[in-house]
Formats: sequence, structure tokens, C-alpha cells
Amino acid sequence: MKAIEDAALPATHFHDLRHTGNNLTAESGATLRELMDRMGHSSSRAALIYLHGRVERQRTVADAMGELAGQMLADDTVSASSGTDMAQGGEDKA
Repeated sequence: MKAIEDAALPATHFHDLRHTGNNLTAESGATLRELMDRMGHSSSRAALIYLHGRVERQRTVADAMGELAGQMLADDTVSASSGTDMAQGGEDKA
């Protein structure tokens, strides 16, 4: 492709750009359904090809979960002994 040659980029294919764009979309927080819609896929299996785990993203997710859990415990919306309270919206179902 002339534009790639003119820009002195390594061999790049349209699919490489699509793959990178969809990975960036996923990392920005798009849901699987949003990725499927953007890519024109009707099955999650095809869309999952574009999703890759990264250590940095796992750390971000873990930090966010820790922060949310800490807030819920501090607000007394979940008992320390019952994680099911959190899944039930903080209500004590016992």
C-alpha cells in the first residue's frame, strides 16, 4: 500500500489496523456487545478473537474492585462475612 510505504511503516495490513483498533476499543471499556456491533460480528466467538488480556489491565481491574469493595465496607452496605450481600445490592437477605 503506497501510504504505508510513504510513511516508512513496517509491513501493515488492513486487518492489523482492525485488530489494533478493536483491542483499543476493548481496553477503553467497551462491552462485548459493543465490540460485536462495531465489528459486525453476530457471534461472541468471533469478537473474542480481538480481546487479549494484559497484566496492566488486570491490575487496573483489581484496583477498581478493591476500591469499590472498600467503599462498600466503609459505607456498611455489606457485612465483612457475607459477600452475597454485595451481589444482592447490599441488602441483608438472611
